[in-house]
Amino acid sequence: MAVNVALLGTGKMGAAIAHRLAGAGFELTLWNRTPDRARAVGAGRVAGTAAEAAESADIVLSILYDAASLRQVYGGLRPRRGQVFVEMSTAGAGVPDELAAGLAPAGAELLAAPILGSIPAIEQGSALILVGGDAAAFERARPVLAAFGQPELAGTRLDAASLKLLANAMLHVGTLAAAELMAAGRRSGLEPEAVFRLLCRTMPYLQARRRGYLEHAHDHPTFALSGAVKDQGLALDLGRAHGAAMPLLALSRELYALAEPEHGSEEMTAVIERYPR
Repeated sequence: MAVNVALLGTGKMGAAIAHRLAGAGFELTLWNRTPDRARAVGAGRVAGTAAEAAESADIVLSILYDAASLRQVYGGLRPRRGQVFVEMSTAGAGVPDELAAGLAPAGAELLAAPILGSIPAIEQGSALILVGGDAAAFERARPVLAAFGQPELAGTRLDAASLKLLANAMLHVGTLAAAELMAAGRRSGLEPEAVFRLLCRTMPYLQARRRGYLEHAHDHPTFALSGAVKDQGLALDLGRAHGAAMPLLALSRELYALAEPEHGSEEMTAVIERYPR
């Protein structure tokens, strides 16, 4: 029996997910606030509204920018009994539970399923997907998620969303630390390639952003600097809600925010431009 999948949001990550789902043979309907972006994906059918995209779907995936976007979109849906909604955005630890409460009266389930990994990981099907929520709903959604990543049950919706915020915080702090050390190495007269090679021994993921550190090239972002500011703010909100001291993360967000007016749409390695060359 064919599984009908709706995907709400066709930004860069959403588009990569759509291609994987189409390649796996799922019946796919896409929706995006800007319809031309959904049509440009070139996969599945494009719906005029989010409600239209979701109405006949067995599994509804959403990957949007922030909590405001999610509230607006989910508020206009017409969920039905038996549907499974899979919320993949990074919008705040408590947002998935809030959305789930709105779906529950209709008998629909919602899973939180944030993705650890960027576009190349989606394209390779290697992204880690932290899934929180009902185990039976997870089993229903698992084949869909497995088309573009490695789904793993991570506890409650709150658990999954919180883990994602902490993982992103580690990524942002590490990216900033590498930028500061690369800048210090240059000022000290060290060969940038040598500094970068040694930093990568500690943080191998830096290799994916090699051009940013060595060439100061921050175009074609996989994680925009403005998104780093947003996500660090959400992680700080999580810490404050539980009385956790996070001074390092607070300083990191402040430094990214200083770079945001000029470099917000660029790769987050552009934070290095705040350091004198």
